Amino acid sequence: MPHAATNPKQEAHEFIERISFAQASAVVTLITSMLDPVDRALANAPFEDEEISDEENRTDAASKAWLAEHPDQGIPFDDILAELGVTAEELRQRQDLA
Repeated sequence: MPHAATNPKQEAHEFIERISFAQASAVVTLITSMLDPVDRALANAPFEDEEISDEENRTDAASKAWLAEHPDQGIPFDDILAELGVTAEELRQRQDLA
């Protein structure tokens, strides 16, 4: 193992030169998520431990019942992802990292 560089960025460069292509791909994915402000905010968000209220449960049940009665009026998940600029594959990759 090389001596510890005084500059962490330089040390990271030295390590990257020694890893495989597949490992570098994983590192790129990790760094990309670190630089994404939404990913950072989600990673730093506190755990949601608030109980779900009866009103929220009723609203959730009502929305599911409505969608069951009107399946042609829902918005396909892929359309929502496209609007957000994310593909289903990118979402799966992010979930694999979690």
